[in-house]
Formats: sequence, structure tokens, C-alpha cells
Amino acid sequence: MDIFQNRYIIFAGIAVFWIGLASAETLHVGSLSTLQSAIDSASPGDRIIVADGIYTTTNPIHIRRAGTEDKPIIVEATTVGGVTLGGTHGFTLDKPAACIHIKGFRFTHAAGGNTINSGATFCQFTRNIFECSGRGYYLQIAGYDAQISYNEFRNKSTVGNMIDVRGTGGQVARRIWIHHNYFHDFTNAGANGAETIRFGLSGLSMSTGNGLIEHNLFVRCRGENELISNKSCGNTYRYNTFLDSAGAQLTLRHGNDCLVYGNYFRNTDGLRIYGDRHRIFSNYFESNTKGIDMGNGDGEVTNGSALTCHDRPDDCIFVFNTFINNKVHYQMGGRKDGLGARDVTVANNIMQGGGIMAAISKTAPYTGTWSGNIEWKTGGAGEMPPEGFKTVDPLLAADVNGIYLLQSGSPAIASAIGAYPYVTVDMDGQRRDEHPDVGADEYSKSPASHKALTIEEVGPFCKQSAITE
Repeated sequence: MDIFQNRYIIFAGIAVFWIGLASAETLHVGSLSTLQSAIDSASPGDRIIVADGIYTTTNPIHIRRAGTEDKPIIVEATTVGGVTLGGTHGFTLDKPAACIHIKGFRFTHAAGGNTINSGATFCQFTRNIFECSGRGYYLQIAGYDAQISYNEFRNKSTVGNMIDVRGTGGQVARRIWIHHNYFHDFTNAGANGAETIRFGLSGLSMSTGNGLIEHNLFVRCRGENELISNKSCGNTYRYNTFLDSAGAQLTLRHGNDCLVYGNYFRNTDGLRIYGDRHRIFSNYFESNTKGIDMGNGDGEVTNGSALTCHDRPDDCIFVFNTFINNKVHYQMGGRKDGLGARDVTVANNIMQGGGIMAAISKTAPYTGTWSGNIEWKTGGAGEMPPEGFKTVDPLLAADVNGIYLLQSGSPAIASAIGAYPYVTVDMDGQRRDEHPDVGADEYSKSPASHKALTIEEVGPFCKQSAITE
């Protein structure tokens, strides 16, 4: 895949020594007390299987044992979704917990009951169902190298994140991998702090997370306007699908140097950006209120502004995206005494149908370049200068899933302007050639490796054959 494919290889270099040569065991338990006892004495490679049924907790289920990369400690339900944990708490993973896999549970206990605490490393929650009650988070992560995969996070209407990534001191949790999860039906909580995923905090925002959020499906996630709130540096958001989440955005709220590519946005509020040097490419925006919402800053962190400010976007790049029938394709809104945005690049995008191409507020300064964009049947150029685009039919046609792709003979083919060497793939995961096409799609007859996701391809019950790693 790329550098993320081997993100766990680092663990192979950590020496973990154990006294004795006891063989791994498979233990079957049928009560919370025997589950806790089995966990407390678990060794690398042990498998603890909980009998299907409903269990009511009054205390956290603590895990402080360590497995190894090739011999994790697995705690799992007999069948996926067959064990319901109600009551007050779920699992709490504390230092020195390592290589712990929590699998197949249905969590209905009070929110705030599942945590991977600082010092717990290489732990996984996989193929679980989260539907916790009351206010608070569904899952909080502060330990490094956690993997959250193939879970379902559903039916929340209260303040608190579905996933809350934190850290220790000034450092956000590092190398968190969130993939192939199904997030849905987070109704408006009526207050801040109701993100589907919050990745970091204001006070952690200048630390680098190197997080990877990919191949997740978000449907009707409207807990607040920030569907995802990125609040740290160096994270990657790719190949996710955002659907029917009116008024909600993927927001780069704090931090710098993030990558956003290969994502699909339909009937959302698009992507909002603050911070510096973000690279946004090969994304597909259709029927959103906004495609790109360029932030209008009210502070400049490098000049000493508080980390809680809306940091002025500097040196951000938006290239090779496709915008279809959005109310406005690209905008920077107004702000009293705003600092605007500086040195922004908008190039090689297709904008078709919908409202105006670029709505840039005159209440604050905006500087940058426009080049190589294609316009067709939009509501007009707005503030995009004439030299920044050409009006020509890009010959897009909807595929069987309604996604607009380039057709043979399109003027977008091999017509991109400028060099963007980091743009190596299109929205389908297909390789860009040395003469890339304008827009999110690179015309190709080869099979796509990625596409807009459906519920059959994510969550605890998806088949392995449907998963593209």
C-alpha cells in the first residue's frame, strides 16, 4: 500500500521477555468475575471467550496484561454481537497493557466506559457494536498505536464523541489507525463536543499524530457541525465516504500538514480548513451545501496566537478534485477583523453544475493562485479570475453508483497544469500518469481499487472478501 501498510512493524523491535514457557490457552467464561480473573492472569497468546448473553457492569473491566505482536491476548464474544455489556462500564486498558484485542462485543453501558489509556500500546477494538447510553464518549484513546477497525458506532444524540483521541502532556496519541468502521445516526446534540471523531485537542494541536483514518463510512452523522474535528498535525484522511450529514463537515480545525484525499462527500457541508500546508486532492464533492470551506483566520499561531484560535490557513493546496452540483463549490466566508487565508493554490479541479465556483469574502485578505480548473454549467465564476479556469464540457457521466467519471475524449484528460508530485492516485486509487487528468478521476479502463463505500464493506459483519486493505 504505502508507508502506512507497515505501521506496526516497529513493534517487532521491542523485546518483551516472559518468565516461564506456559502454552497459550483458550478460556471460556460466563460471568464478569471469571472474565476479570481470566484477564488478570492472561499470558501472550491466550484467548478469552465470553459466553453470549447480557452482562451488567458496575465497575470497569481492567486490562493490564501484555501480549506480543505475534501472540496477542484476545478477549472476544462467542459470536459477534452476541455479548451485550450494559451497566456502567466497559473495558479500561491501562499501562502496561499491550497487544490486547477486544472483539465482537455490543456495548450499551453508560457512555465514557471504554478507554485505551496512556501507556497502553498496540491495542485493538475490532468488530464491536457501540451504542452507549447517556452523555460522554463511546471510545477514548490516549495510548499509542491503537487500531480501531470494522466496528459499528451508532445511535447517539448526546454530547460526547463517538471516538475521542487524546494524548499525554502536549503530545497527541500517535499512529492511531481507524479503518473500515460504520458510523451512523448521530443526531444533533445541540452543543459543541459532539463530533463523530475528534482527533486531538487545542492544547495538543501542534503535536504530530501521524494518524490514519481510512475506508470508513459516515451516514447521518450530525452531532454538531464538525463531523470530524482534526486537532493535531500530520494526519491522513483518505478513502472515506460521507453521506446525508447535512450541516456537518470534515474539519481541519487545528494543526498543520494533513493530507485529505480520495474521499466522497454527498449531501454534507463539505470540508473546512484552518492551519497550514494541508494538501487536499482527488476528492469528490456532490450535492453539498459547500464543497471546500476555506477558513478565514482570526489568529496566527506562528506569531503567538492562542492554540484555541482559528489559525489563518497558509500555503494550503486544493488540486485534482471534482465538484458536482454543490450550492457553492469553494468559498471563504466573512469574519469581522478576519485575517483571511494566504498563499492558497486552487488548480486542476472540475466544477460542474450547482452554484458559483468561488465565493471569497472581501472582509479579509485572500491571496493565492488559480490555474487549470474546468467550469461547466455552474452559477458563474464568482471570485475565480478568468485566467484560473476554462469553460468546457468535461464529458462526465454517472456510473452505476451515480458517481460522475470522465469519459473517453474528455478535454480534462492529460490537461493538468503544474507539477504536484505527491498526487499519485485518483479517487478510485488508480495511479496518475505523467500527464495527469483534471479532476478527481484519472481516466482508466483498469479496475478501481477504491470506491464510495456501502454498509456491506464496513462494520462488524462485513465479509473479509469485501475488504480492500
